[in-house]
Amino acid sequence: MDHFAYRNGDLSCEGVSLRALADAVGTPAYVYSRAALLDSYQAYDRAFAAVPHIICYAVKANSNLGVISTLARAGAGADIVSGGELYRALRAGVPSRKIIFSGVGKTRDEMREALKAEILMFNVESVSELRVLDEVARAMGVHAPVALRVNPDVDPETHPYIATGLKSAKFGIPIAEAHRTYEVAQGLPGLRVLGVQMHIGSQLTKTSPFSDAVARVASLAKHLRESGIAIALVDIGGGLGIRYRNEMVPTHAEYAETLVTMLRELGGVTVLLEPGRSIVGNAGLLLTRVLYRKEASGKRFVVIDAAMNDLIRPAFYDAYHDIRPVGEGRTAGAAEQVDVVGPICESGDFLAKDRSLPRVEEGDLLGVMSAGAYGFAMASNYNTRPRAVEVLVQGEHYTIVRRRETYEDLVAGEATV
Repeated sequence: MDHFAYRNGDLSCEGVSLRALADAVGTPAYVYSRAALLDSYQAYDRAFAAVPHIICYAVKANSNLGVISTLARAGAGADIVSGGELYRALRAGVPSRKIIFSGVGKTRDEMREALKAEILMFNVESVSELRVLDEVARAMGVHAPVALRVNPDVDPETHPYIATGLKSAKFGIPIAEAHRTYEVAQGLPGLRVLGVQMHIGSQLTKTSPFSDAVARVASLAKHLRESGIAIALVDIGGGLGIRYRNEMVPTHAEYAETLVTMLRELGGVTVLLEPGRSIVGNAGLLLTRVLYRKEASGKRFVVIDAAMNDLIRPAFYDAYHDIRPVGEGRTAGAAEQVDVVGPICESGDFLAKDRSLPRVEEGDLLGVMSAGAYGFAMASNYNTRPRAVEVLVQGEHYTIVRRRETYEDLVAGEATV
């Protein structure tokens, strides 16, 4: 995370001291680097320069309007999975013709909203969905542009909760049934078949699963074309991992190198990508303050003001996030074994367990690194805790891109009886 480094004694985001930022906006706070967002987006753009392509940022990773609009101005499209994400993408300035709608459970209302917006494509996951989308489109007097999400049955070698390309997953249409399903789609008058899509999982750290899956999908696209089904768009999904700890992750260029030759051989297709985590994950951190130190039965706890409602990944996925003291002087101190825990009344409320960290004291600030993806996006108000402020840093300046929630916000829409 080159854009998060110690400068003048404090951990900083670009040119902004996180100590000064905490004094100004409070904690917990999500802090994002604009430069880091653009660096990763542009690395994808360069890597796939040899083929016509659209990089459709996966909004589910981080749906803040400031993040989406930053990427949209750089040329990104959006991969969405709900009507709410469609609303956010359009509100942030993403052109509708660069929006693709994924997900296994689209409602009729969501289909109508997307058709009205004239999005680029629906990624359809079942014959049932094809028939409903056809019905909705015909009722509106339009043709719905579709690709089928094909499940290539490739092991992505990642956490089982985020593996989506195996035949046991709820996602997609088995590749063995794909040709027959395309024939069904071709016969539905409300649909316009123009693409094929895959997405095998998230946080992948090897190129071989991508290569295997794209080879199968490219072969399918060739056979579909030979049978008269015009395939103009090939969506290869997202899923490239990031470094949380000591993972050896392919670069954007290494990832593209394994795929571009196969994609160029198709000729005349536009390649769609759906990166999320790999754009925003290492572009953000969670800034938090130490509330208390506690020792019990020989075990040490560092109690902080961030909690599992702010960052659920450690509790949900047993995920690792590096934790750094904001004060550089603390890093030279002796290490100790601690659990870093939050205030929520759950034993699962932890951000790190049995972690070796430099000793920190009450009032110290910590940066929970690599928290830009699936951090705030998965946050909740559990224990009636207001969600954190979100801040976007550009150089030596910052913008609050989502204010901290108030208690009044928490009860808005409710009523006593």
